[in-house]
Amino acid sequence: MTRARSTSLFVLSIASILTMAPACKGGDQGKVGADKKAEGDKADEGDKADKGGEADKGEDAGAEAGKPGEWAWELPKGLSEPPPIPEDNPMSAEKVALGHQLFMDKRLSGDGSRSCYSCHQNELGNADGRKLALGAGDKPLTRNTPTIWNVGYHQKGLYWDGRAADLEAQALGAIKGGNMGVGADALAAKAKEIGALPEYAEQFTEVFGLEEGAEVEPDHVAKALSAYERTLLCGGTPYDEGELSESAKRGWDLFRGKAACSVCHNGESFSDGIFHDVGLAYDDAGKLIEGADVGHGKPAGSEAENYKFRTPTLRNVAQTAPYFHDGRTATLEEAVRYMAAGGNAKAPTLDPNLRDTKLSDEEIADLVAFLEALDCPGELEVIGDQKVEGIPEGA
Repeated sequence: MTRARSTSLFVLSIASILTMAPACKGGDQGKVGADKKAEGDKADEGDKADKGGEADKGEDAGAEAGKPGEWAWELPKGLSEPPPIPEDNPMSAEKVALGHQLFMDKRLSGDGSRSCYSCHQNELGNADGRKLALGAGDKPLTRNTPTIWNVGYHQKGLYWDGRAADLEAQALGAIKGGNMGVGADALAAKAKEIGALPEYAEQFTEVFGLEEGAEVEPDHVAKALSAYERTLLCGGTPYDEGELSESAKRGWDLFRGKAACSVCHNGESFSDGIFHDVGLAYDDAGKLIEGADVGHGKPAGSEAENYKFRTPTLRNVAQTAPYFHDGRTATLEEAVRYMAAGGNAKAPTLDPNLRDTKLSDEEIADLVAFLEALDCPGELEVIGDQKVEGIPEGA
């Protein structure tokens, strides 16, 4: 749903605040979060423990009040617990509304050309549809953009290489880095500039309890953005609702059985959140590719972690082509075939969990059908014109 930007983004009623909060009790999840469909029988209810948590703890489990902010979660089916909330960044409807506005505001970038949403668009699986991300100033970046759904659950590092410890650190990194192009030296000035805008000044003061005349700092911007991002929850998929096709049911059996996908893609977001080497840094002969991305090795400061990348969530995976950290694989079927074959067996540092599962073409098709049943039904509520040249590629 697209909503035109008003002349003053500050003019928000409590009702509109709630409709922008996909996981807020009483909010309209159909606009910005995961729609909750009519409850139905789950597929293989007894086997859902394979996901790394209880299949469904019921409505009461998701309706806990946020602490210490004024916030109540209503989780989509398939998610049993809300994302962890840092003690120094409690949730509130007002903070989420502020973060939502910031997420959609191109003025947050160095050249005013793009917003956070530019790389996480509804029509592109809440990614950007590009092989490699495109930053401010049309600067090509070095990695593929992952979906933003369920990003609040990542507790072992953000970005493909895990260099950001939490969402707040990731937000600051994106603003000062290549994505938004502000630069580290200009980060404080950008926060001050945004915070002084008439449509934001009063909100920052109220949300963060700032004293009169106090300047908005980068941490305030990052905390508001992170609060909003924690509400972007994907559940209520055909899988969660027990609405699998016969092919998808066979794929689910393969996923946790012969194909062994659930070794790494486990839990309610289908990700172990840790880092694995699937052989992409090596050619078919097992020779290291010149200039290969070292991945987790750099922030970890360990050569043993070189060429490892964070396991991505599989929720909405069918909508987020191309695949892998460098976007090298165009289709979901190709990505499934690569992983089902055990990755690059010639790679000397290949993750030991990988092996050739010898799936047939029919079994590959069934796995793809299961992954398509993880499509997220919700969407982000869009504010303003979000068109950016080059996103997706060719646009």
